[in-house]
Amino acid sequence: MAAAERDYYEVLGVERGASDADIKRAFRKLAQQWHPDVSKEPEADARFKEINEAYQVLSDPQRRQQYDLFGRAGVSGAAGGDPFGGAGFGGFSDIFDAFFGGAMGGQARRARPQTGSDLRYDLRITFEEAVLGCDKEIEFPVLGRCDTCGGSGAKPGTTASTCSQCNGRGEVRSIRQTMLGQMVNVQPCPRCHGEGRTIDSPCETCRGEGRTQRTRTLRVSIPAGIDEGHQVRLSNEGEVGPRGGAPGSLYVAVHVADHPSLTREGTELFYEAELSIAQAALGTKLKVPVVGGDPIDVDIRPGTQPGTEIRLRGKGVPHLRRQNQRGDLHVIANVVVPTKLTKRQRELLEAFAKESGDSVPGGGLREKLGLG
Repeated sequence: MAAAERDYYEVLGVERGASDADIKRAFRKLAQQWHPDVSKEPEADARFKEINEAYQVLSDPQRRQQYDLFGRAGVSGAAGGDPFGGAGFGGFSDIFDAFFGGAMGGQARRARPQTGSDLRYDLRITFEEAVLGCDKEIEFPVLGRCDTCGGSGAKPGTTASTCSQCNGRGEVRSIRQTMLGQMVNVQPCPRCHGEGRTIDSPCETCRGEGRTQRTRTLRVSIPAGIDEGHQVRLSNEGEVGPRGGAPGSLYVAVHVADHPSLTREGTELFYEAELSIAQAALGTKLKVPVVGGDPIDVDIRPGTQPGTEIRLRGKGVPHLRRQNQRGDLHVIANVVVPTKLTKRQRELLEAFAKESGDSVPGGGLREKLGLG
């Protein structure tokens, strides 16, 4: 079958039961790919006309029904002719929409007022506050809505007027000629910045901005389990936009102080328990710090080896998104070897070594003097 006689559904790459939205979406994608001003392929012109012809039939419910019943014979002469299938600016509108995201000649695409900037606040909290959660009151400078004009930017008693350059559309258009006719380029109006209105009598307090500098106080809830570098996002708590624009967000960046004896990895806490040789060998009982409570007693078994880990379940950090679950506290045995000994301590250790059959250099003072 010749390319000109291909099934229209096949041309657009859609099923026969495709919805109108699916057909329009397929056409936009193919139009962007095969438009002669975009594609450098030699068959781009013919391919683009074929795509447009198929779309003009399948996008019209009545012509699509005739095509489904009788094939090309049912729409003979309806899709030929000019490159837009006799649809005039209807087809051109969809081509324009494919490239510029809006229909030509339709409603004005007046821009919304500009959204305000996001803000960042660096908050320093203690180790315990990070683990248990807390409420903090913060104070920061911000551009807030002007009290005099209510954020409009216009002097009280006056209002904004329609922009004379774009006539309130918020956009200006330029036209260029192509092999398919006129192409329209749409840009925000440079005079009103896309708002479609201008302020002739600016507010004396904010000078037409609709916002003024101020200091704001806000109470922030810090969830339990937050960690260094995490951020709390507060929507609509940032700077307000100019002339009634929506506010941005406030990001509270959390910085956590170190704990004097505990370290943290995610939801797990670690405590290094320093044991003497005697404590490790004979066993003992130690007090281990716990966040949010009194120290607890932990039994060290006789013969505990360096690096031995004792896990205290549920004594760690709460999961940030599952507050009913907590990590564990890991007690790591760190056996400390003394660097200095008294005479008595040395004699006792030498006696222990002798009893154990261990060979140690030197010897006691009595041996060195030949009295042992």
